[in-house]
Amino acid sequence: MTDKDRVNETILRWRETPAADLKPEDYEQFKDLGRSCLAQEESEKLLEFLHDENNQVIVRTMGSVLLSPLLNVAAKKDKHHRPCQAAITHLTTTCSPEEVVNRCVQVIEDVDPGFISDTIITVIPHLQAGLLRLVGNQASFVGSALSALHKQLTRLPVPYSKQQEEDDEYGLCRCCSALAAFIQPFAEKIRANAEHQELEELKSELLKFCMRSLREPLLEADMSGDRNSPLRLFATELLITMQATGESTADILFYRNRSILMPISQSQESRACLSYLLFVQLITYESFPSIYSPVFVLQSNMENVSLLLSSKKESHLLKGLALFEKVLQKTEDNSLPVSLLELQSSYRAIQNLKFILTDCPIEHLRESGLQILQMFINKLDYGARQKLFRCLLMNSNHPGLEGFIVKNIKSQVELSLSGDDTNHWTQGRDFLSLLQLVFDLPHGAETNLLYNMDRYTSKNPIMESLNLLRFLLIRNKITKEAEVWREFCQIKDGFLRTLRVSISMSRSYYSSELKTLTEDMKLKAREMRACAGSTKSLRRMIMKHKQESNLTPAEQHQVLQSALVTFDLMESLIFRIDEITEENLKMAN
Repeated sequence: MTDKDRVNETILRWRETPAADLKPEDYEQFKDLGRSCLAQEESEKLLEFLHDENNQVIVRTMGSVLLSPLLNVAAKKDKHHRPCQAAITHLTTTCSPEEVVNRCVQVIEDVDPGFISDTIITVIPHLQAGLLRLVGNQASFVGSALSALHKQLTRLPVPYSKQQEEDDEYGLCRCCSALAAFIQPFAEKIRANAEHQELEELKSELLKFCMRSLREPLLEADMSGDRNSPLRLFATELLITMQATGESTADILFYRNRSILMPISQSQESRACLSYLLFVQLITYESFPSIYSPVFVLQSNMENVSLLLSSKKESHLLKGLALFEKVLQKTEDNSLPVSLLELQSSYRAIQNLKFILTDCPIEHLRESGLQILQMFINKLDYGARQKLFRCLLMNSNHPGLEGFIVKNIKSQVELSLSGDDTNHWTQGRDFLSLLQLVFDLPHGAETNLLYNMDRYTSKNPIMESLNLLRFLLIRNKITKEAEVWREFCQIKDGFLRTLRVSISMSRSYYSSELKTLTEDMKLKAREMRACAGSTKSLRRMIMKHKQESNLTPAEQHQVLQSALVTFDLMESLIFRIDEITEENLKMAN
């Protein structure tokens, strides 16, 4: 008997055997026959067998075992994928929907890492067809399917630039588009039967999938560009689906909805992304309740801002800065109270913003962060500003940021003395305690004034402090309280006395360094001329000089000269301050 005769005999036996009497060995043998057809590139014959009316009982009973090999072939899109697709379609409409769903989910879970996107895109329409045929227990099957799909989705790299998104090398964008279409009928079912209690489980499964997808991949994605990008459209579909579940975005963001069964850290990242999409990208913003005040929205978002700004990923930092800016824009100037700064979430957000300003190596992030800090300062009332300035001066340990704060203090004093501000910034001991922080050298007379400069902007907080002191003395209206004025004068005198000693010590040190460097440069020039006749000696001399410093001698010379010029500027300011003090004393007498 030939192999063909044995196969025909087996098929005849299957046709004559009741479905309930078929054994596991029969299922395995049927699967092997299907694989053999695919291996021998006879997919057309397999499709013909599946459509044969005489085989429909076999197909309904055992056909689901062929889904895995067929889907794997179809995903690779070789020349046989069309008949395979037709065979899959026939099986998904003929076999038990539970079996179809389970087999499709198994294929997704066991996917080859090199074919993740192709497999997801191939499986999704057939998986959806099987789920829609289910009569009972649909929600749990939908949940299993969405969980498996999302797990594989997170394995795909997220495109960062617009060009990467257009190229879609790893297929994430195509998968997101397919998933958006996949969940639509289930969202529509909920929307059409909003009052049915039996759909609560389905709502929960869809909501969990949406929240997971906000965290991965959308938190990594750049959605600030094209409004028709696949990732932005996916985000829009997710938020629309969340609305269909009956869960208000306000409840999820502000009241920490408990029906979302996710680890706390993951749910926080999902909420942060949701907040960004809602308030920055304005996705579904038209349905957001208007009853919440801008201050409440800002306060409720500080935790999201803090979380995003605490990340080391540029995509997260960009979202955090954009979210902070948007929620600040809605609030009025001079309106935010001290109580806002006393919240732990606000404190963490400001600390994380400070870290970006002082330690982030990416220039455009530092620039954006500085603009947002200035906006935040403008939104605070006068008491909150003083508290923020005091906190930053005490904890920044960064000359550029300290100089920025001192400059802001001068601006606030100018506003107060102009008569346009009723908050009397220059009155009382609160302002005096702030000036104690401003007019303070970090290491007393031993402060190295050159190193006390911002490496990015070359700004010096001591120069800013001297400018503030000169301005206060010129206006001569710091306070009407004699005791406070005396304390201010003591602070001023102590600061200038220590600064004079520090300038003298620093000038002496850098003048000595400059003299030594000049002599070394002359000596090396003579050595180079002496070695000019020997190429080997010259090369050894050059290497020796390169190893001595990261800066060239000319660069070192320029740095030292710049330091001496800075000391001259400081001394000229101190001299002018002394002159103003004397003039004020003469006027008082």
